[in-house]
Amino acid sequence: MRHLLKKWTDALLDGLGVESAAHDSWDVWVACGLVLLIVTLVDYLLQWTVVPGVRKVVERTRTKWDDTLFSTRVLKCGCHVVSAVLLDVVLPVVFDEKSHAQTVMMRLLNVYLLVSVFRFASALIYASFHIVATRPAWQNKPIKGLRQTAQGIALLICAILVISILMDKSPTLLLTSLGASAAVLMLIFRDSILGFVSGIQLSANDMLKVGDWISVPKFGADGTVEEVSLTTVKIRNWDNTIVTLPPYQLVSDSFVNWHAMQLSGGRRIELSLLVDMTTIRFCTPEMLDRFRRIRLLGDYIDRTEKEYAKANESEGIGAGEPPVNGLRQTNLAVFRAYMMRYLEEKTSARRDMKLTVRMLPPTDTGVPLELYFYTTSIYFADYVQVELAVFEHMLCALPEFGLRAFQSPSGDDLRAWTRAAEALRASASAQSE
Repeated sequence: MRHLLKKWTDALLDGLGVESAAHDSWDVWVACGLVLLIVTLVDYLLQWTVVPGVRKVVERTRTKWDDTLFSTRVLKCGCHVVSAVLLDVVLPVVFDEKSHAQTVMMRLLNVYLLVSVFRFASALIYASFHIVATRPAWQNKPIKGLRQTAQGIALLICAILVISILMDKSPTLLLTSLGASAAVLMLIFRDSILGFVSGIQLSANDMLKVGDWISVPKFGADGTVEEVSLTTVKIRNWDNTIVTLPPYQLVSDSFVNWHAMQLSGGRRIELSLLVDMTTIRFCTPEMLDRFRRIRLLGDYIDRTEKEYAKANESEGIGAGEPPVNGLRQTNLAVFRAYMMRYLEEKTSARRDMKLTVRMLPPTDTGVPLELYFYTTSIYFADYVQVELAVFEHMLCALPEFGLRAFQSPSGDDLRAWTRAAEALRASASAQSE
C-alpha cells in the first residue's frame, strides 16, 4: 500500500510540474493529504448512506427505545469513530518509521480518535438516560443531574488521556501529579462535586424530584421543581418567578416537600376564631328549644340532655338547683358540636383523617376556637374555596348560639361611643334644666 501511495503522489507531483529531485520531500505530505481527503469522503459517504438507512429500519420497529438509542446524533458520532479508526490504520503507512513527522501526526491522530470515541460515548449516555427517563419507575427523577455526572466523568477521563498523549506521559503519572494540586481542583470544581454528591443523596433518599411542590422560605422558593441538574435546582414559584438553588443547599438546610400531602389525598386546614368570653353561658331551656330546631343538633341536644339528667339524678341534684351544681350544656359546647357535625356532613372533610373542633388556651383577646381537619381538595384554588366557605359559615353561625367574635375596637367604634356619650350628656343636661 505504501508503494501504491508513493506511485500516486509521484504522478500527482509530475502533473503539477514539481521536479523529481523534490519528490522525496513532498510525496509524504501529498500522500498524507490524499489519505485525509479519502477518509473525509468515506466519512461523508457513511453519513449519507448508513445514517438514513439505519434510521429507516429503526423507525419501522414497534419499540420506541431504539429510536432514541440509534438517533441521528449517535449514528453520526459512530461514523466519525469509524473514520478515525480507518485513519489510524492507513496514515502510519505514509510516514517513515521513527520519523519526527510520524510522531507528531500519530499523536494528533490518537487525540482525534480519543475525542471521537468520547463524543460517541457522550451521545450514547445522553440517549440511554433519555430512554431511562421514559420508564414509569424513573418518572420525575433527577435524571439530568445523573446524566451530567456521567458525561462529566467521561470528559474528565478523556481530558486526562489527551494530555497524557500530547505530553507522551503515562496517565498514572499525570494522575499522581494532579494529586498534589487536589486542593486547587477541589476549589475549582467545588460546586460540581457538591452537586454530584447532593444529587445522589436527593435521588437515593427520594427527597426531591421534578414536579414536586417544595417550599424553601430561607431562599424565597415556594413552587414546583422544574429541573434538577448537577449544579442547580430550578424552582418555579407560584408567581411564575424562577429560583435556582445549588443542590447541596437542599441537603444541608431543611425544606418542605408537599408531594406526600398530594399523594395522601388530603390537605390540612387549621381555622381559628376568637370567641368573646363574656358571651359564654349555660344554656337555658329556651335556648335548648331553639337549638333543637337546627337539624344537625336535634339528636345531639336530646341525647346530651338525657345523659346529663341521668348523671344529675344519680348525684341527687334537682332541676331547680343552680346550674353550677350539676352538669349543664353551654352555648359554646353546643356550637362546637354543631361545627363538628357541619364538617362531617356538609363539607369535603375526610373522616378517615384527623378531624376535631377544639379550644386553645384562653388569651386576653378571647377563647380561640380551632377547626382542625383535612379536605379532599388538595389543589390550591379548591382548597382556598373550602377554607373560606367553612370560615364564613362559622362566623355567621356564631350569633345563632348567643356567642360573639372578639374584635379590637376600630375608629368607627370609638366615634360611635363618643357620639353616644355626648348624647347622654345632652340628655342629662336637658333633664336637669
